[in-house]
Parts: sequence; C-alpha cells; structure tokens
Amino acid sequence: MQVERMDIERLDVERLDPVAGRILDAALQQFTRCGLRRSTVDDVARRAKVSRVTVYRRFGSKESLVASCLLRESRRFLAVLDAAVAELPSIEERVAEGFAVTLRHIRSHPLMGGLLRLEPDVVLPFLTVDGGPVLVAVRDHVAERLRREGVGGAGNGGPGGAEAATVAELMVRVVVSFLLTPASCIELDDADRARDFAHRFLVPLLGHH
Repeated sequence: MQVERMDIERLDVERLDPVAGRILDAALQQFTRCGLRRSTVDDVARRAKVSRVTVYRRFGSKESLVASCLLRESRRFLAVLDAAVAELPSIEERVAEGFAVTLRHIRSHPLMGGLLRLEPDVVLPFLTVDGGPVLVAVRDHVAERLRREGVGGAGNGGPGGAEAATVAELMVRVVVSFLLTPASCIELDDADRARDFAHRFLVPLLGHH
C-alpha cells in the first residue's frame, strides 16, 4: 500500500463530523476482522451504512481512511499511557513504565497488534516518519511530555532545547522496532524486563536534568 505524506490535522476529521466518526468506527471493525489488504472502502461503507461516495468525501482515499483510523487508536492509547504513568514520582520511572505499557498495549490491541503480527509490511508505512501520521503524533506527544519535565531545557544539562523531539523520536523508533521484529536476543516479554531495558538504555537518553 503506497502511503503519501499526510497532514495529521487534515486526517482529524472526526471532531467536526459525526458521520466521519461513524465511518471510523466501521473501519475499525472492518480492519480488525479482515485486515487491510482484504478490506475495501465499499466494505467500510456498508458497515457504516453510508455510500462509498460519503466515505471518499470525508477521507479521500483508502490510505487516508486507514491513517485516520490508526491515528484515532493511537490517540486513545496515548490517553491510556498518560494515565498509567501519571502517579509515578520520577521521569525515569515514567519512561520505564511507559515503555512497558506501550509494548503490552500495542501487542494486545485488536487492530494494531493484529496488523503488526499479520500484515507488518502493509502497516509499516503508517509507522515511519516520512508520511507516517501515527509515529509523528506519538513522537510529538512524547516530546511535549519530555519538555514539561525539563528535558531539552536550556541550562539543565540535558539535550538542548529542540532536542526533546529527537529524544522522543529515538524512543518511539525503538518501540516500533521491537513491535515489528519481536524475535530478538533482548527479552522483553514481561513488564519487569521491559522496565529494566528502559532504565538501562532509554533513560540515559534524557541526559542530566
């Protein structure tokens, strides 16, 4: 599936359009049950009880529909992630717990986990920076949280100003790598091992802050 570079704001049509929300609900059901390759815009339209023209008017293409669906699920996940780490006392613990929660949540997610297991080559373009709205949205979210913690701030000894985005992208890319290729000499099958890995290899990216 060829994915062009996508504007995240253009994909976020659900907030202003309840019909688009219904279409995305139908797309989630369709893609979860049948995958991306076997699903068509007509399939989604039938589930949503709208015409295929209505789907195309809202989303323009199957690729944009897929991207919008994945983006919405990613934003839902980010709310879960924020809640999971909110009460932890240090940024180091939040990074470690966030890494473990992310691996567990994505692997068990009916849509994202299923696509990563069964159609990794199809979903990969949506998870790359060059046009991948999912990775961009998650990276920006993590970067903003790091900035709130003082990571990348001037004079704190950590990564300089704009480098919070770089640290966030490195963290997200590590997660994507493990999700796409789970077979590894690095054991991350349980939460304790994932936290330990994050403390040893991701926390140092924060620098001294």
